[in-house]
Amino acid sequence: MTQQGATLQNYNNELVKCIEDLREKREEVNRSIAKDEEEKAKIQNDLRILTERLARINDNLARKISSRNEYDKTIQETEAAYSKIMESSQTLLHVLKRESVNLTKKKQAST
Repeated sequence: MTQQGATLQNYNNELVKCIEDLREKREEVNRSIAKDEEEKAKIQNDLRILTERLARINDNLARKISSRNEYDKTIQETEAAYSKIMESSQTLLHVLKRESVNLTKKKQAST
């Protein structure tokens, strides 16, 4: 029976060692899970910060684009008005020159 007892004791020792090995492996997996969860939390926080930053940038960008569009509209309207002023000035100059020539002709005719 001592042989059977020794064999049983060896089985018991091996069983205890296997259980300890499984517990160590479980603990390794547990540490890995904890590390991954920590990294996940950090990434989620970074993502939240970046999402907020993106929203602020999009708002600023929208305001700036609207402002630029207003500048474009004002410039376009001003250039159109200036062009009309230039045309009117040219027309006025031609009329003035023609009237000046006519006045000179009348003056010469009356002398």
